[in-house]
Amino acid sequence: MRAARVSAGAVLVFAGIVPASGQLPLTSLKSTGQTVSPAYEGWYRNPDGTFTMSFGYYNRNASEVVEIPIGKNNFVSPGPPNQGQPSEFQSRRHWGVFGVTVPADFGKKEVVWTLTFRDATNAIPGTLHPNWQIDALEGEAGSGNTPPALKFAENGTEGRGPLGVTAGPLPAAAGTPLAITVWGRDDGKGATSVASAGRGTPPPVTLAWFKHQGPGPVTFAPATGRLASAGGQVTSQVTFSAPGDYIVRVRANDSSVAGAGHAQCCWTNGFVKVTVK
Repeated sequence: MRAARVSAGAVLVFAGIVPASGQLPLTSLKSTGQTVSPAYEGWYRNPDGTFTMSFGYYNRNASEVVEIPIGKNNFVSPGPPNQGQPSEFQSRRHWGVFGVTVPADFGKKEVVWTLTFRDATNAIPGTLHPNWQIDALEGEAGSGNTPPALKFAENGTEGRGPLGVTAGPLPAAAGTPLAITVWGRDDGKGATSVASAGRGTPPPVTLAWFKHQGPGPVTFAPATGRLASAGGQVTSQVTFSAPGDYIVRVRANDSSVAGAGHAQCCWTNGFVKVTVK
């Protein structure tokens, strides 16, 4: 078994060209058969003085969706193995899919996410090194653009950034659609960011749904949606194929980026826990 413990910088800079079994650097991606690596995106300070570390991943397959159940092959340490990381990995690079909050006195300690898949073990440490501070909540440099705010009840608690907001658990039955509604709003400053300069009125916030954790396939109807920048709501019918405990994730992107990317300022995750009978 190959094992690697890579610095955050190495994953961020070289994530697209790290050799995998049967895949050479700088070649086109293969559809299936490749490995998955965790990535550390950086940290940001919370209003209460704690810190949140943002993690993503790189699935080197061009089309294969990979399952790595939480446990000995997919764990965060120190602490409980399940600290909100995904068990389903969509193809290619995905940024900021979950966050781990650490106390104000965390100091120079590390949070490590380890993945083992196809005889390759990769571990990425997250630290509070000053070089990895990100502007996930404070606003994008130059425009002041901040991520959309999400909530799962009209009068519920809002969340922003990679850690976002979590709701549930909700009850559901296997094979029967569950309606999940998300409310959202944005500051509308995405159109004035570097990426969107000159586009005029900001387009709507875009939503994308994903299975995050759970024992079976999950379908969404629709799997994507749009929210007016000033605010609104969208409902998706979510169907679970098998009983068990699930987490589904909705990602809200403002107009400055088409999908979550290295500029951590501009999207928010929403997580919903569901218990399926």
